[in-house]
Amino acid sequence: MKSIIKTAKQFAINGSIASIEPYGNGHINTTFLITTDTDSQYILQKINTSVFKDPYQLMDNIVRVTTYLKNQVASRGGDPDREVLGIVPTVEGDSYTVQDNSAWRLLTFVKDSITFQVIDDPKNFYYAGKAFGNFTSQLDQFPADTLFETIKNFHNTPSRYKDFEAAVERNASGKAADVCDEIEFVRQRKDFCSLFTDKIKDGSLPLRVTHNDTKLNNVLFDKHTKLPVAVIDLDTVMPGLSLYDFGDAIRFGTNPADEDEKDLSKVFCDLELFEAFTRGYLEACGNLLCPEELEMLPYAGKMLTLECGMRFLADHIAGDVYFKIHRENHNLDRARTQFKMVKDMEEKHDQLTEIVQRLIKEIL
Repeated sequence: MKSIIKTAKQFAINGSIASIEPYGNGHINTTFLITTDTDSQYILQKINTSVFKDPYQLMDNIVRVTTYLKNQVASRGGDPDREVLGIVPTVEGDSYTVQDNSAWRLLTFVKDSITFQVIDDPKNFYYAGKAFGNFTSQLDQFPADTLFETIKNFHNTPSRYKDFEAAVERNASGKAADVCDEIEFVRQRKDFCSLFTDKIKDGSLPLRVTHNDTKLNNVLFDKHTKLPVAVIDLDTVMPGLSLYDFGDAIRFGTNPADEDEKDLSKVFCDLELFEAFTRGYLEACGNLLCPEELEMLPYAGKMLTLECGMRFLADHIAGDVYFKIHRENHNLDRARTQFKMVKDMEEKHDQLTEIVQRLIKEIL
């Protein structure tokens, strides 16, 4: 703990440190909540440099995007300190510090805010759709091609498929023979993986500034009003497709069960939740989306869910080297949950398409 306190003191915090405690349950970074004697609170994070190999590029993206967003919020009379993720500089004015060969950053903590892990009210997911849609809308004029690609091919599904096959071939854990059914599930959908990337190549899908990790718990809600406050966790902000943001939210949010639920009978794509998020998203940014983006919305959830599932399965086969695990076969459980969602989305594709088309006519 002494080393963590030493690290925290590298930042321009308000007051003296009163307490530091572990915070959150993220898969990637190590996070602490700091409280000072002035009742100020901060989020201290150790950046996982095995995932984000260049902390400078990571933080440069975040600083530039949040600075732009703060100006957007201020111009409409909002509260940029509450509605946009705040980066606390070091005492020397940098966006992060390196201590003992580890990169650390400090973020402001938004008081009276909460996150939701599982949706217990479709209205919450509707407002999440509004929040991520507003994120897309506010960054519509930001030059996406000036951002660093902090994780190469992050949502390039064909590239993820190649990584998956490489993991199966290496079989570092020796577990590949035990998951033949899951491996075959992915292989049967190889051709589908290139649907979006082919459309990027032919120019029919535009690159935008995208969040790329639009889980429900990356939206802060006001503790009292339950309205969205801010979009957080901007580590994967970089050039991408609106379909990546829409699809990842559908992947996570329309499943009423946990992401690692072992009882697959509880796992399915909830159409009411799909409609709630889609409505909020289209209300916020639908007028900015091109016809091809709108047409591909019913496929986005399946694409991102399949991609995530193959990543979990590849990590299981590789020996759990990327995602944090908390039990034996944890990544395999996660993969199976994703594949159950993919199958359910395939069976409900016509219904998903009908919902999207109906909302487009109603809203746009």
